[in-house]
Amino acid sequence: MGQQRRRKPKRAGLDRRNFLKSAAAGLAASTLPLLSERSNVAVAATTLSFVHGVASGDPLKDRVILWTRVSTPNAGPVTVSYLVATDPGLSIIVQTGAVITDTSRDYTVKIDAAGLEAGRTYYYRFNVGAVLSPIGRTRTLPVGNVDRLRIAVASCSSLAHGYFNAYARIAERADLDFVIHLGDYIYEYGNGDYGDARSYEPAHEILSLADYRSRHGQYKREPELQALHRQHPIIAIWDDHEFANNAWAGGAENHQPDTEGDWATRVASALQAYYEWMPTRVPDANDLRHNNRSFSIGNLADLHMLEERVGARAEQLTPQVGLLPEAGLGVFLQTGPFTDPNRQLLGLAQEDWLITSLRRAPQNKWKLIGQGVMFAQLKVLGLPNASKLSQYLNVDQWDGYSPRRDRIFETLAGDRNNDPVDNVVVLTGDIHCSWAADLTPDPNKLLGGRFGGYNALTGLGSLAVEFVCTSITSPGLDSLQALVPVLRTNNPHFKYINLNQRGYMLLDITPQRVSNEWWYVDTIDKRSRGQSFATALQTNRGENHLRRGTQSAPKTNPPAFAP
Repeated sequence: MGQQRRRKPKRAGLDRRNFLKSAAAGLAASTLPLLSERSNVAVAATTLSFVHGVASGDPLKDRVILWTRVSTPNAGPVTVSYLVATDPGLSIIVQTGAVITDTSRDYTVKIDAAGLEAGRTYYYRFNVGAVLSPIGRTRTLPVGNVDRLRIAVASCSSLAHGYFNAYARIAERADLDFVIHLGDYIYEYGNGDYGDARSYEPAHEILSLADYRSRHGQYKREPELQALHRQHPIIAIWDDHEFANNAWAGGAENHQPDTEGDWATRVASALQAYYEWMPTRVPDANDLRHNNRSFSIGNLADLHMLEERVGARAEQLTPQVGLLPEAGLGVFLQTGPFTDPNRQLLGLAQEDWLITSLRRAPQNKWKLIGQGVMFAQLKVLGLPNASKLSQYLNVDQWDGYSPRRDRIFETLAGDRNNDPVDNVVVLTGDIHCSWAADLTPDPNKLLGGRFGGYNALTGLGSLAVEFVCTSITSPGLDSLQALVPVLRTNNPHFKYINLNQRGYMLLDITPQRVSNEWWYVDTIDKRSRGQSFATALQTNRGENHLRRGTQSAPKTNPPAFAP
């Protein structure tokens, strides 16, 4: 999701955020090692070094991906050694090894460090001879009885709009089990296309493999992002800007084949760079577009990460009615092609995988779904579904694929052959704003009828809940903040809306409840340590709707930071 400002050939209409704006007319900072000030300056490798830091990700109970990149002045293969230890001083070593990297993988290194103990913090480092990387800290997933889980959730970091202060605040939280990133980790635009606070490498919109590699490399030099990766494992899924704005399986709003080449070639380049530069496993080497995968966190929770862009998504439809009917975001009704059940978002294979996973899990186990675009209905005129007169706002989210969402709702509600699925929490990025919603098939219908309707006062009729993360830096819908009461009136299932602040979410999970906190940074215009707690909402086990929550306390005696 992003504003298109570059003067180049494109489809008719405006980007959906431009439309909205037009229509609207932790812990003490001293506990973390200081961040380097190097940022956004191209580094010519005159000596071998690890200027892109280290990272870890996709933790399982017995293994985790370890990542780095070697910057070298010479062509040819490089042998990179690594070690894993149980202490930050690296004196108790439990694993060592070596791999060879070269230009074929842009000198990146990924180790799937297996044979580790469950639920344990580890420290790791790479070296090439006497040249040492920074020390990283990571953690495997727990097994058995798990009484508490702490997770930060982030998305949408447009480097051209400011500084990644929220990443630094996440890095300072020593008690996190891991970080979920919900996409738009990088942005594809060139200088001045979308934001002008900072410059991109390369300066033009990225199209080729070399371009995508360069952009990932620039992001990995950001000190705040390096700090996050050094201290926490990450579980990430892409959204559209890892490819191009409003991507779908066969193209994107920000891709013009006549001037920018074949879409499949661009996607292949973006995917190769993504898997090289991210600490992420390849779920299917025969089809890199399918990146959905699951993580089991003992008896407490499952996490299912969904791919919603280049695997099977049908092209976004044009809004039917409204002030700007050709806009990327405009008013539309659930009629005509919007009711076509053959239009896919996840694709049948991924949809079946998700449904099977949800049904197989124990009822009292939390089912977290990490995904890109808002699941809850977003209306400018809220009326019951049967009227066919509700006016929706965003063709790019699940509202634009309503029949496929209905199948998920039917799964949650259960039928004569399948029990209802309880304790589902959807985690969402993309929209650069903060939202919290009860998930119900018809939020504007009173109780009664199909699915039982919905009571906004009690939450009765809600089948799950959704927490939507704001952005790290990408611009929100600031000019619409005054219209939040109108949005709430037409969308009674929303329990929290904030359209104009940047930051991250903090999940605190116990067997009894999932609590989510919104934390906002004080600025993105410069590097700053300021942040503030905004609010907390929670869902209790078995209730499937939201309640007011309170700020949670950090875990006691968290593992030591990586030095």
